[in-house]
Amino acid sequence: MSVYLYAGGERIVGKSGVGQAIAHQRGALHSVGLLLDERMSGNTQIVHINTVLPDSPLMAVLARARGKKVIYYAHSTMEDFRCSFRGSNLLAPLFKRWIQFCYRRGDVILTPTAYSEEILQNYRLKRPIYHISNGIDTEFFRPSAQRRAAFREKYGLREDEKVVISVGHLMERKGILDYIELARRMPEAKFLWFGYTDPKLIPTPVQQAIDGAPENLTFAGFVDQEHLCDAYCGADAFAFLSHEETEGIVVLEALACEIPILLRDIPVYDGWLVSGKNVYMSDDLDGFQRTLTAMLNGALPSLTQQGREVALSRSLIAVGERLREIYQTEGLLNTTGSKFTWARRTYSRP
Repeated sequence: MSVYLYAGGERIVGKSGVGQAIAHQRGALHSVGLLLDERMSGNTQIVHINTVLPDSPLMAVLARARGKKVIYYAHSTMEDFRCSFRGSNLLAPLFKRWIQFCYRRGDVILTPTAYSEEILQNYRLKRPIYHISNGIDTEFFRPSAQRRAAFREKYGLREDEKVVISVGHLMERKGILDYIELARRMPEAKFLWFGYTDPKLIPTPVQQAIDGAPENLTFAGFVDQEHLCDAYCGADAFAFLSHEETEGIVVLEALACEIPILLRDIPVYDGWLVSGKNVYMSDDLDGFQRTLTAMLNGALPSLTQQGREVALSRSLIAVGERLREIYQTEGLLNTTGSKFTWARRTYSRP
């Protein structure tokens, strides 16, 4: 009895949050002792599908035809497709119809937050929908003085320099326009943006803003998880000004590394992040500037320990246990004629 994580399209989404979510699923399932198949076999009971690329609904149909139960992860909505790539607003209604078609190929739909679950409930998918965090490897993402030193050395930063980072695709939805202007307003601090988007997909206004960014802002491009963890540990604040998310894996990574966090106040954080309790939030550029300045100057209390507690509540083990509950609630595990035992295991990152 085992689970198959369909890897179709993983090379395409590997550098995105969806790619990280797939990796986290592996870790979560390992942590509660469930075997993972390298390919769909006769022993496979459940197939996880994570993308809406054309091959994914075909795999879902094939899996169900072979008697497998399909878990379809709804990482995307029409709402978070808008204001992303070139032409995304025009294509958004068609994208919604496509993802509705894809998600309906599953027996059960999982999505990261109560907010995205509410959105999907209005899509009339006629499938059970549960929200479950994408999870975070809290053993890997954690505070480290050594990582802080490595980050500062790599980017030539003095210990007394104030450094702000953000992570994501180069798109309007991720708040890049406000981030660029925030850096312009705060020349006393260094700003870095980690992430890459094919220039062909970047809308002209975003590309023009990037080209005209102030000197204190560096676009560092895509970096691997090791270097990204260094950045979380080495910077003085994480400013994630996204307008729309289904969860935001990078927020979980930052919380786990105990970096002070500034977010845009949007509905996806309702119920698990609270401004002034575990993060700081604002809703406009003036507010971002006031709050970030106070954070960097030590005029606001540190909330990093409380943020770490949020990350721990979404650890891979916690997500694995939640998956087990969903499997059992939906009757997805057939244990007839055999004894099935969940044994907690240690997960090692690949």
